[in-house]
Amino acid sequence: MKRTISLHDFMTDKALAGRYFAKDSFKPWRTMAKILDGAPLNADELTLFRQCTGRSAPPTEPITEFYGVKSRREGYTAFFGGLVPLHRACFVDYTPYLAPGERATIALVFPDRKQARVAMRYISGLLHAIPMLERLIEREAVDSIDFVTRVTIEVHTASFRSVRGYTIPMLVADELAFWRTDDSANPDSEIIDAVRPAMATIPGALIAGISSPYARRGVLWEAYRDHFGREDSAPLVWQAPARTMNPTLPQKIIDEAYARDPVSAAAEYGAQFRSDVAAFLDADWVERATVAGRAELPPQAYVSYRAFADPSGGSRDAFTLGIAHEEPDGTLILDVIRAVRPPFDPSAVVEEYAALLKTYGCYQVIGDRYAGQWVVEAFGKAGISYQHSERSKSEIYLEALPLFAQGRVRLPDHRVLIVELLQLERQTARGGRDSVDHPRGGHDDHGNAVCGALVLLAKGNSLSLDELETITAINNATPTTASTIGTPGTIFGTGSDLSRLIEQQRAADAANRGEGDRPVDWMNELL
Repeated sequence: MKRTISLHDFMTDKALAGRYFAKDSFKPWRTMAKILDGAPLNADELTLFRQCTGRSAPPTEPITEFYGVKSRREGYTAFFGGLVPLHRACFVDYTPYLAPGERATIALVFPDRKQARVAMRYISGLLHAIPMLERLIEREAVDSIDFVTRVTIEVHTASFRSVRGYTIPMLVADELAFWRTDDSANPDSEIIDAVRPAMATIPGALIAGISSPYARRGVLWEAYRDHFGREDSAPLVWQAPARTMNPTLPQKIIDEAYARDPVSAAAEYGAQFRSDVAAFLDADWVERATVAGRAELPPQAYVSYRAFADPSGGSRDAFTLGIAHEEPDGTLILDVIRAVRPPFDPSAVVEEYAALLKTYGCYQVIGDRYAGQWVVEAFGKAGISYQHSERSKSEIYLEALPLFAQGRVRLPDHRVLIVELLQLERQTARGGRDSVDHPRGGHDDHGNAVCGALVLLAKGNSLSLDELETITAINNATPTTASTIGTPGTIFGTGSDLSRLIEQQRAADAANRGEGDRPVDWMNELL
């Protein structure tokens, strides 16, 4: 790989980027430039290297794999997302390794399209501000820039499919600890693994993974765990608090952040991985629960089904529904998982779900406790009683945990559901209280509906007297035909059948009041 000018000289030459990066505040980044090139370091630069890598001896050859555990406002994106790609596009000759007509593509991968476009605007601005570089532009688009050097800088969102089919001399993986997709629980490792073959034919090709630290999992954490502080180890891992790389950052800002939330500030400004965030469900548990190749299960006669919904207004989140039943041996079977993605008409989704629920003999659905009253009214008009869950989403997840750990759960082979379950995070607050939710940028609409249905089953199949009377009122208002009674999935019918069950339940309640008003399981008695 032939370089016409070093990265350090590119940063310091006033005819190039020196007018922007030759200031004293960029001294740590000029040291970084030398390290990436394997250039000798002076005493001050060596001190910084040892402080941030835990190693004693700097590399003497160009770095091919680098991970930066960064803090906020340090300048990583400007350096790795702008300066280094421009240097490689303009001053590194890749043509000996390219086939006729082939281009080398420097891929910049970001968590989402908004961040990708911000980075591209920064690159474009820097490029047009340096006349010598501007003359090298062959074509410029919103998400890519072609250079006359047969190199293209191109931005992508976090998907392994987006980086296939290229010859890549450099990959910048920005904020890879926060990459989230609906089709992968591990997009960071999948993308980097997909890129490695595309870099194999380019000597000196560089993988640069940079991110604020988060949970102790994923590519960034594994690189830190396995390589930080280890001599002669590849890759090189760099960890530095905010003011080490940006001495101009006011200490007051950092102090205020620590006063508000010390744990979060330690990650954002101290570059420390969080110890209060962990994966909620073990991957082996989810794999054991998943029945390969299974889709939805049809309704069965004489089976008691329970349903849980996670409603949505139709603009941002999916509207999801889970239907499940319990086998005689205690196994909890998820029969149905449905999701309608936005945009959609919520009332139309309610009608669709209501019809589906009735085929499984479900005239009641429990749902997210924060859903509005419109959900109750909409389901009521469709002949279904909607009840707000007594448990919060976090409580549902925590109660579902032992069900997965015990191996009682069976799930359909549903990719999005599996990804959402694996991405769930447990956070421990300073008071010791645990909460569970999806990560930043993720979703859990499928997971909420499924775990809600499973927890309902685990807590007992029986409906209360109040629930039965509510269902009766709804069915009396929207009567069904006698032909539906006794069909597959139907547990009870309407009219006199429901009235009879209510009377049975009322009598059972009265008989058991001496035992603490604990009703018997009328469903088991009926079956």
